Amino acid sequence: MNRIIKYVFYDILRTRFILFYTVFLLICTFAFFQLDNDFGKVVLSLMNVVLMAVPLVSVVFTTIHFFNSYEFIELMLAQPINRRSIFLSEYLAVASSLCLAYVVGIGFPFLLYGAWQPIYTLLITGVFLTLVFVSLAFFSSVLTRDKAKAIGIALLFWFYFSLIYDGILLWVVYTFSDYPLEKLTLALIAFNPVDLARIIMLLQLDISALMGYTGAFYKNFFGSNLGLIFSISLLMLWVLWPLLFAMRIFSRKDL
Repeated sequence: MNRIIKYVFYDILRTRFILFYTVFLLICTFAFFQLDNDFGKVVLSLMNVVLMAVPLVSVVFTTIHFFNSYEFIELMLAQPINRRSIFLSEYLAVASSLCLAYVVGIGFPFLLYGAWQPIYTLLITGVFLTLVFVSLAFFSSVLTRDKAKAIGIALLFWFYFSLIYDGILLWVVYTFSDYPLEKLTLALIAFNPVDLARIIMLLQLDISALMGYTGAFYKNFFGSNLGLIFSISLLMLWVLWPLLFAMRIFSRKDL
């Protein structure tokens, strides 16, 4: 299993896509530093890029890689190797390469400017978002043999969690604005990893006062130890459930 992970990992690192992804994040981060020296504002600007670009890159790259590696996967399946080991090796190699590109692209400029503390939460949530959407991409990839259909399903996941879900949430809040919805919106946020990451980063930037009473409620919850454990547990759950379902389908699928 370790040999498969190393082979796939180094093979991915040799691709130009990972290099372009890292350079793109580096350029964005350095550009925001040139516009403003306030670390908090730089993190806030990067947050919008991370919440949109990281999930999109993760689902598209992972799905394309999975289908481009189909012959290699079939070759490995012909060997006396457990299917789950092959699947997990592919997942760990893809996820670790994307996480490495993200950490280098975002973290290096902050380290260069001597601002490690403000970037801590952004790095953690970005890594979790990468892992979540890589899992969702693997899940969509094992559902069909059609590459275009798999990419469509993966993009639908991204489109739903990044755009559509927020619209539904706003509609619920607006429609039932006469009722106390703090606990309800807290529960609804748990069903969207992107919103969960956004709330965590906003509260860590200490701008919850701009969000009114709801922001104070989130601050009291997510700012506590219980809230931190709750949010991390939810993000881990978002990583695990698509991965476990995908691995189960892959183990039974006739390739």
